[in-house]
Amino acid sequence: MCGIAGIIQTHSKQYSGEHLQKMTDALAHRGPDGEGHWLNDDETCMLGHRRLSIIDLSGAGDQPMHYLGRYVIVHNGEIYNYIELRKGLEQKGYTFHSQTDTEVIVAAYDYWNEDCLQHFDGMFAFAIWDEKEKTVFAARDRFGEKPFFYYYDNNRFLFASEMKALWAAGIEKTPNQKMLFNFITIGYTDNPERPEETFYDGIYKLPAASFLKFSFIYFSYSIQQYWDIDLNNQQNKITDKEAIEKFADLLNTSVTRRLRSDVAVGTSLSGGLDSSSVVSQLLTIQHSLLTAFTASFPNFEKDETGYAKQVAKQFNLQHFTTAVSGNELMDDWEKLCYHQEEPFGSASIYAQYKVFELAKQQNIKVLLDGQGADEILAGYHKYYKWYWQELFRKRKLYKSKELSAAKQSGVAETFDYKNMIAAYFPVFASVVLERQYLLKAIKQEDLTKDFVRQQSREAYYTPPEHFDLNGQLYFNTRTHGLEELLRYADRNSMAHGREDRLPFLSYELVEFVFSLPSHFKIRDGWTKWLLRQSMGKSLPAEIVWRRDKVGFEPPQKQWMELAAVKDAIHEAKKKLVSENILKAEVLNKPSVPLAAHEADNYDWRYLSAAVIFK
Repeated sequence: MCGIAGIIQTHSKQYSGEHLQKMTDALAHRGPDGEGHWLNDDETCMLGHRRLSIIDLSGAGDQPMHYLGRYVIVHNGEIYNYIELRKGLEQKGYTFHSQTDTEVIVAAYDYWNEDCLQHFDGMFAFAIWDEKEKTVFAARDRFGEKPFFYYYDNNRFLFASEMKALWAAGIEKTPNQKMLFNFITIGYTDNPERPEETFYDGIYKLPAASFLKFSFIYFSYSIQQYWDIDLNNQQNKITDKEAIEKFADLLNTSVTRRLRSDVAVGTSLSGGLDSSSVVSQLLTIQHSLLTAFTASFPNFEKDETGYAKQVAKQFNLQHFTTAVSGNELMDDWEKLCYHQEEPFGSASIYAQYKVFELAKQQNIKVLLDGQGADEILAGYHKYYKWYWQELFRKRKLYKSKELSAAKQSGVAETFDYKNMIAAYFPVFASVVLERQYLLKAIKQEDLTKDFVRQQSREAYYTPPEHFDLNGQLYFNTRTHGLEELLRYADRNSMAHGREDRLPFLSYELVEFVFSLPSHFKIRDGWTKWLLRQSMGKSLPAEIVWRRDKVGFEPPQKQWMELAAVKDAIHEAKKKLVSENILKAEVLNKPSVPLAAHEADNYDWRYLSAAVIFK
């Protein structure tokens, strides 16, 4: 896990090695164990790297790494199946001088070209300079776990793991007003219609599951998607037993690969089903003392520390907790925003930040956690309506008794005539939803008329293309939702020089889950039915069959009532007023504290949005 940076320029006078040094200095937190720089003879290509040593701790793993006298690579992330790939490439005649996965990437690229990406199970962002062809091949993992930002004009192409490295090289930091409008009004931190957009004009991100090819000769680039989830590949005849066994086997393989490390591995433990399942799987593979880390919120009704302690006691974990407070949030606010770079939707991001800080204090470099399970296995209550609409359209809803089963499980979601209309007329429902969101955005009373008039023409609310459960899960996994959470996790972990690995995001596991009919995700009123069945014998029933879904929620409402937070919100409003985004009279309105996942949490959005103007 590392930080990467690069400069490609038409002539050597525009940027020097000093600029590259500034870029890697800005990424020092991502790679505290070492740094490296390489410039070609005419200094038209410069590559920089900050190293977090995880696999092959020797100097043989240093980057930029050279291969075959032709390629130079900088790589951020892990290819978990590199051992299997290396063996296959050795049989094809390739030799290796290190024990790293980075060297395997370059050999795989030399053999398969861009098709090498089809063979990688991992989280990665890398760039390979081909000295012979004068090209750059850059790629990002399937789900967007690792970041890749870039800037391009007719004379220069710069890229880096974080935007602050681009700013360090002199790229202007100009807020993207359209993204800001949509964040403030509907809470979007990305643009599903243009996934390359960021909150800053001229700075773009390589979309997940995509590669970029840059030609120095033509000084131009192209981007292509290399992977997607096939929603038409349904296994309608698979039995419950077969599905549970296959799922368990794939999860076991995923965890096994993600344990590959030459440094200590621990785990995040929230107390929920997903992180507890990872703990259970870890200890079936390695029978040694495991270190776990938990964020606690004392005297908060949604604090899950008790569940985490129950799991820690059952599995004899070395368990550390960190009590997170609102006053600490303000103490760390500038650092948190510095690392996140873009606005974020709730205070839960800070709780995650503190977990990785705790891991650093205990000298654990690698953590596994359960992120991604909710999106692929329908873990949130919002997914019920999509499943019910699917059953209703098939005329199976009332016969299935899913409505009454969910109600008995304490689910508050409702199913009414609007859902019935959406079930039979999804295109009409999409149009209505888009219009409702746009009208709501336009009528946001705190915004100035000029800001609304200029930005609302490009406002967007993107509904899923398929109005069934798998369609909504696809939307949150591939289009809008998951990558936002992965951004938070990457910046929070790397802020402390830690590596975050996610077993539920093995692409083979994800492809299998999406090949299953919806009733393997929701059944008898329970979400994540397949995972619950798989963990039934290894976790306490109180964890497996919990009826409440917390979703790693901190006491944000309580924190927003603190004087320090109120003062910060007021200062943020002043900044947005000065930028002609908010009306001046907003300064006279008291802030409205709301919980982390409540809708229309405008004051939190103001607090977070103002950061991009610093």
